[in-house]
Amino acid sequence: MSKHVTSGHSRSTLTKTQKFSIAGVATLGAAALAFSIVPGSSEAQTEALGTHSAAWSVPVDAQQSVSKQQSNASKQAKDAAAAKAAADKKAAADAAAKKKADAEAAKKKAEADRKAKETASRAAARKPVYANNLDGWIRQSLDIMKSKGIPGSYDGLHRNIMRESTGNPNAKNGWDINAINGTPSIGLLQVIQPTFDAYHVSGTSTNIYDPVANITAAANYAADRYGSIDNVNGAY
Repeated sequence: MSKHVTSGHSRSTLTKTQKFSIAGVATLGAAALAFSIVPGSSEAQTEALGTHSAAWSVPVDAQQSVSKQQSNASKQAKDAAAAKAAADKKAAADAAAKKKADAEAAKKKAEADRKAKETASRAAARKPVYANNLDGWIRQSLDIMKSKGIPGSYDGLHRNIMRESTGNPNAKNGWDINAINGTPSIGLLQVIQPTFDAYHVSGTSTNIYDPVANITAAANYAADRYGSIDNVNGAY
């Protein structure tokens, strides 16, 4: 009975030792098995390390990108400032040029106005003043006739005037054939109304009794019919 107990006690001790041995071997085996089961585990570790290293390089690249963006923004700001300065300079130059051109134009206009006034003043000074008498009427009529290309002389006008009306601008014939027909001869050169209207010279009065208008219309009629008032020596 005691032999049986001793034998049982010995088996129990051996079993405990074996358990420790088996546990150690199992641990080592599991580790070996893990390394053998996962292929390329060393490469995976290397890649993991590489990834870890790459993860540290990201902030450096980002910093370089930000620095580049800041540099570009600074350059753009400088370019914009330079463009604005150039535009402002051009605008100032254009404004100065316009101001100068306006001043020159105003100066030229003032000079042109001054010359026009001087010309008008000289023309007014040269404009003849005609006496309000037969001599003045004839001379004024002659100047108008000359400007219109109507021939005639002072003598030819004076001679015919004296024969027709003796120099009276209000003379009116109430007895000849024209008067009988209702169109009496009127004025210095005794012109009937239809003839006066037909040969009236622009720039003169439309009143048949006006001495200058009467003389000029009669001379215009005589030039058309006889070549010139100088060729008239009687009733015409």
